[in-house]
Amino acid sequence: MPITSSVSNVQTDHRADLDLIADLAAQAGQIALRYFKKDPEVWMKPGDSPVSEADYAVDHFLKEKLLEARPDYGWLSEETDLDDSRLDTPRTFVVDPIDGTRGFIQGLSRWCVSVAVVEANRPIAGVLDCPAIGEQFTALTRGGAHLNGERLIAAAPQTKTLRLTGPRALQTTMDRDVPQQVKKAPFVPSLAYRIAMVAKGKTDVAVARASAKDWDLAAADLIAQESGAILTGLDGEMLKYNCQDVRHGALVCAHTDHHREMLGYVRRAMDEHQKP
Repeated sequence: MPITSSVSNVQTDHRADLDLIADLAAQAGQIALRYFKKDPEVWMKPGDSPVSEADYAVDHFLKEKLLEARPDYGWLSEETDLDDSRLDTPRTFVVDPIDGTRGFIQGLSRWCVSVAVVEANRPIAGVLDCPAIGEQFTALTRGGAHLNGERLIAAAPQTKTLRLTGPRALQTTMDRDVPQQVKKAPFVPSLAYRIAMVAKGKTDVAVARASAKDWDLAAADLIAQESGAILTGLDGEMLKYNCQDVRHGALVCAHTDHHREMLGYVRRAMDEHQKP
């Protein structure tokens, strides 16, 4: 088979996965909206992390519908017990039913349903559906990132002010090192949405402390990558997904042209901040 034909078939296959998860994530978002600002029941998980009945309803819906459509895919979700059988499947759905549950419970609007398809430890299709603000981000490997159908191009910092979303304490430490003035963006409970803000040009750098899991990141990672940004650990390496350990260390997302520079600033700031 000619190489061009093979690549075309792969892209068509990936596109079918993206169409599937985009449609079902949108439906899941509407399910979540039924509970939004309606005082849903909430429980506390180990580590003092909340989960609501909306999270469980969305998780149940997505697991049923996605695995019905792709029964040979693995499943990895924040609200489902880990199943190592996912490690033996060629592709795996990586899902956060509601990314930003704390904000969702508080009635804040920037939360999203996050769904990705991971193959060979990297996302090949990703969706963030944000029904409370009418936004849907989509991304396809080598197919670009889009917001409500419009192509996303991450913007490199052009002004003297560097817009940062991340730990508040980091802002002051970075401000002493970075040539630009560092302006802290308003807090957004959803880590996935914070990364998407880089892709849509609403912030210049997104930083996260160690603790994020695959489901927080996989879809947003691809959206950033396909927009011209990059998400890495402090070692500068791109993240791997659907491994035995789904946890990640501290992270930096920025425009590709400036990522290495931003990474250096964040490393030094974090080192300074952690000094006794």
